[in-house]
Parts: sequence; C-alpha cells; structure tokens
Amino acid sequence: MRVVVSLTLYLTLVLLSGFPVPGNAGTCAKILVVGDSLSAGYGLAADESWVALLSARLRDQGYGYRVVNASITGDTTRGGMTRLPRALQRHSPELVIIELGGNDGLRGLPIPEIRANLSAMIKASAAAGARVLLLGMRIPPNYGIDYAGRFARLFDELVEEHDIAGAPFLLEKVALDDGLMQADGIHPNARAQPLMLDTVWPSLAPLLKLSESAGNDSKSLN
Repeated sequence: MRVVVSLTLYLTLVLLSGFPVPGNAGTCAKILVVGDSLSAGYGLAADESWVALLSARLRDQGYGYRVVNASITGDTTRGGMTRLPRALQRHSPELVIIELGGNDGLRGLPIPEIRANLSAMIKASAAAGARVLLLGMRIPPNYGIDYAGRFARLFDELVEEHDIAGAPFLLEKVALDDGLMQADGIHPNARAQPLMLDTVWPSLAPLLKLSESAGNDSKSLN
C-alpha cells in the first residue's frame, strides 16, 4: 500500500510541475507549455499532440530546445496561475507558451478575472527571465455575442499591454471541420494536430534561436 501511495504521489507531483515531452533530454534551453486539454493531448497518443509535434519539429530543424508540457485537461487560467511559479522554478524556461482561457470562457467566468489571471502568468514568466507567447482563444456565443467578443479581444489586448508575442486562435484551421474533431465534437483529433502547430509556428519561430550545439542536441534527443 505504501508503494502504491508513494507512486501516486510522485506521479501527481510530476503532473503538477510539468513533464518533458518524450524525445527530449539534456541541458538545452527549455520551452514550457502551460495549457489545457488542447495542449495536453486529450484522447491522443503521447506523440500525436501539437506539443509533441513541436518537439519533433524543433529537433528536426536543429533548434536546441527541450519542450516541457505542463498542460492539464480541464485547467483554467486560475489553475495555470497557481501551478506556474513551481514550474518556472523547476524548469527555468527560456520561453513560456500560455494556452489557457478556453475553459474559463466556456464557464462564463468574468472577463476581468480571466485577464487578471493571464496577466499574472505573463508577469511571473517575465520576472523569471522567460519570453512569453500567448495563444489566442475563441468560444461560441453561449453567453451572448458581447461576452464572446470581449473574450476574443482579451488576448490581443494582453499581447499589446504586456508587449509580448501572440498567436492566432489555436483552432483557427480546425474548429469548423467536423472531420478534424474527435467523437465528442470538442477536442481536435490526430489529423488536426499538425494544423494546430502550423497556426502557432509563425508566431513562435521568431522567438527561437539556433545554438552552436543545436546539431549535437538534436542528435541526442532521440
């Protein structure tokens, strides 16, 4: 019983603090992804999510980065804000990708609360010496067109307010295509993941840098 409890506690701590995407190792610079099910790879094999594909693309193109995926299905901006300090301390990332807010919006949480949580995450990342890429998010007008519009604008406003990099709506290329969604009609399937990465990449690429050891790192990250 003690062994089972200890193992469960260990796995919980690993989940809460973030874990490296398979295929990464070494002491190269880190990219920390803090998101919800869209980045956690809900319903997908470990190597199918857009975050795992990002790790593979970085390796294949010779970037010396290690991707740490600290995304949890069902997470909110409040949850991310709570978990982020520990993840920053543990991983010391060079870049933080924030993909949160969708669950907040689907629950109709107040826009000022979502803004405050995301702002706190951005500030904490910057204080830790990391650059930030904020992924845009959209929601259906379940709570009215005004709320959905204010929610969508929030991400662009935060990018401008904090002078950080921003990316378009993560599901921009897949949200309206039923063939790219899982049976639940909510989560993207494996076919959608490369398109999601392609949505993020143009905003992410300018933040990346090749290192002299990138070639060696990429060979050692198999």
